[in-house]
Amino acid sequence: MTSRETSVRTAICSLLVSGPAAPSATTEQDAPVEPLRIAQLADELAERFAAAGHRLFLVGGSVRDLLLGREGNDLDFTTDARPEQVQRLVAGWADAVWDTGIAFGTLGIVKNGSTLEVTTFRADTYDRVSRNPEVVFGDTIDGDLLRRDFTVNAMAVELPAHRFVDLHGGRAALAAKVLDTPAPPNESFADDPLRMLRAARFVAQLGFDVAPRVVEAMRGMAEEINRVTAERVQAELSKLLCGEHARRGVELLVDTGLADHVLPEVPAMRLEIDEHHQHKDVYHHSLVVLDQAIDLEEDGADLVLRLAALLHDIGKPATRRFESGGGVSFHHHEVVGAKMVRKRLRALKYSKEIVEDVAQLVYLHLRFHGYGKGEWTDSAVRRYVTDAGDLLSRLHKLVRADCTTRNRRKAGALQRTYDGLEERIARIAAEEDLNRVRPDLDGNEIMSLLGLSPGPLVGQAWKHLKELRLDRGPLSRDEAEAELKAWAREKGLGDGGS
Repeated sequence: MTSRETSVRTAICSLLVSGPAAPSATTEQDAPVEPLRIAQLADELAERFAAAGHRLFLVGGSVRDLLLGREGNDLDFTTDARPEQVQRLVAGWADAVWDTGIAFGTLGIVKNGSTLEVTTFRADTYDRVSRNPEVVFGDTIDGDLLRRDFTVNAMAVELPAHRFVDLHGGRAALAAKVLDTPAPPNESFADDPLRMLRAARFVAQLGFDVAPRVVEAMRGMAEEINRVTAERVQAELSKLLCGEHARRGVELLVDTGLADHVLPEVPAMRLEIDEHHQHKDVYHHSLVVLDQAIDLEEDGADLVLRLAALLHDIGKPATRRFESGGGVSFHHHEVVGAKMVRKRLRALKYSKEIVEDVAQLVYLHLRFHGYGKGEWTDSAVRRYVTDAGDLLSRLHKLVRADCTTRNRRKAGALQRTYDGLEERIARIAAEEDLNRVRPDLDGNEIMSLLGLSPGPLVGQAWKHLKELRLDRGPLSRDEAEAELKAWAREKGLGDGGS
């Protein structure tokens, strides 16, 4: 490897004397191969700009993440060159260029499998009413950095000279793990209220604290988030929930009042006491479930599981009943909660698949509590698996995460009971292929035996046979045909095909 390959990363990392530098590698021997290849691309690109008399800076999150040792294949740059000039400069060098963001001064570039974005200096103006800024191109790196959301994202490295630019104390904030704004936070959030959600998102991703003046501004301006489109809100919420410190991000949303506007069902749970009296309220119980669900993940952040964990009890406020003797009940809160989940996630423009998966998990999360100490029949176990379908693995995690009692003996008993259910599922699945529960006769066979044409009656017969399959397990061919003909006679379909 050449010194040039390590130059960008080494130059940046060496600037951080103390603080969150680990596990950054600052020697050629320790540096991972992939980031070094990207650094070389950065120098190559910068030399093209310099030769044409333009300045190019590695900027924002790319600098922050390199200082934190969080590396990736995507790099962000800013330049004094206008978009049309950038197009000409990368022509013949880039493997591909896309200009979908050119109206905002951004061009995307693919080179050797890496994604680069180059944006012209910005000095936008905002009317603080509409959702989008009036795009104004700037002429200096100083003005461009001032308009950025947080000081840790307002650092730059000029290339190919490797001159570090930190006009707003970003390096010190990074070392202290604090989020603050380059401009006064009231002005920053008035320009783009989404920055308040981004603060919570960075807390969730990086585990940073938020400067007191920023928290104060978020509380005072929370209602301004209603200016932001649902799609932008959803994107930030998803990143927040998939962060390593998701709970802290949610807590900041609730504490500042932002959740009242973007996810109001969550702070509403603060009013409820859970039926076991083991948590301060249902809200805190839900945060514990979120933490425990995250601990059970096996292949990285699972947005569907995390949404389900956070929202599994949102039906409780609407179903709370005070019982004689001082008890509290939340009958059918899983049914109400599933409906509420669909309404909220649709409003946030989540995909149909995510909406239905989260709602189904919320609907099913209490089913296990009818299992008792193993009293379910094999039929009930089949239905549990069939109703969960592809969500079964997530349902297992959600149910286990929902066991939050402080009584260790009771918690251990619940976990052992669920172990027993999973063992039964595995045994029955091995015997009957539960992942493919189908009637013992298919639609063509039903039509042939009953002399039916395609239509609703065939679907009804198919459903009847599936219910039998769930109740009794696999039937022989003769048994299935006999049951089908008996059903047909009950429906008045002649002699049932006999």
